[in-house]
Amino acid sequence: MATLVLVRHARSTANVSGTLTGRLPGVRLDDTGREQATTVGQRLAPVPLTAILTSPLERCRETAKAIAAAQASPPRVIAERGLLECDYGEWQGRKLSQLARLKLWKSVQRHPSGVTFPGGEAMADMSARAVSAVRRHDARVEDAGGPGAVWAAVTHGDLVKAILADALGLHLDQFQRIHVDPASVSVIRYTPDAAYVLQSNTHAGDLSWLAPRGKRGAPRSGVVGGGAGPGRV
Repeated sequence: MATLVLVRHARSTANVSGTLTGRLPGVRLDDTGREQATTVGQRLAPVPLTAILTSPLERCRETAKAIAAAQASPPRVIAERGLLECDYGEWQGRKLSQLARLKLWKSVQRHPSGVTFPGGEAMADMSARAVSAVRRHDARVEDAGGPGAVWAAVTHGDLVKAILADALGLHLDQFQRIHVDPASVSVIRYTPDAAYVLQSNTHAGDLSWLAPRGKRGAPRSGVVGGGAGPGRV
């Protein structure tokens, strides 16, 4: 079983301004965001990552590069369009405070599986492509690096929530119950039978337990009796 470290990009200038920038170019990390990205890299430094995938947008690429820079043997950072931000169409570039007054906003919160943004993407399509991308790459990472391989994917808030919802077996209409902050780290392990969320929305703490353990490989998931916690088998 390979292990996916799922990272939401660090704080951007749009996060500070309260703007839904979507796929608009030129949105980068602010000073706090750059510090957050460095911290994520430091947390993951003890974990040899076999691959780092990222949304092509600048704020994710900057976060991914900070993660790679902290690695002893940095893997190449690869842009993956499946991790691209949702296409919010006519909503892009507008203030969240303005969008919250629209009728469609309530549907986004209560019934996202039925929402298609005006001139943009359906949230169900966003979820499907994101989940497909990480599951496809997870299988490739395990084939290449073995069951103890660990890799990272850097993407956007709604995509992180959709991927976590899928791993938890939740319907997309429940994905708004999941909260993910900028620069947060979540950990998922996929198996042939199920997916296991080992951590969600973490900001601090030791991640060295994710490192491969030689012939024993990665810690097991779904242990009968609950297991002994991270880092033990």
